[in-house]
Amino acid sequence: MRYQQIISKQKGATLVVGLIMLVAITLLMISAFSLSGGNLKAVGNMQFRNEAIAAANIAIEQTININFVAIDPANYPTTVDIDIDQDNTTDYVVSIRAPLCVKAALAPVDLSALSGVNSNVTNSSDYLTLWEIEVTAQNQATGASVVAKQGINKQLTQSEYLLSSCFS
Repeated sequence: MRYQQIISKQKGATLVVGLIMLVAITLLMISAFSLSGGNLKAVGNMQFRNEAIAAANIAIEQTININFVAIDPANYPTTVDIDIDQDNTTDYVVSIRAPLCVKAALAPVDLSALSGVNSNVTNSSDYLTLWEIEVTAQNQATGASVVAKQGINKQLTQSEYLLSSCFS
């Protein structure tokens, strides 16, 4: 008889506490999902940015490895298709601006070996030039874009110098 009296006095308090705990856990999980979604977007954006920088660097290296001085500046900008993930589809299109000659000077010649005097004398027909190469890489799927600039020193003969944009 005592057992029946205890049961009748509880009146569902456990059910109410259980429901409150269930709602609290549900709200906690919803906030965790929304935070993780924002973090996932940030990580994805960082990955696309790093890939765009890598594509831009590939295009800069290709430009440096050709004789870009001999190319007419009117032929720029040129574009290069880059496949970062090697799946035979173009991931990034990189636009290469005409290399800009920033500085040019006659190359010094070290005559110390011949005369025994330690001096650098400008007595050369070669030129030391400083070039700026600028590219813009854009992801085809997401539109992520990055602009990269690279400076390069290049020694030119007098004939190359006269044909280059440094001379004009």
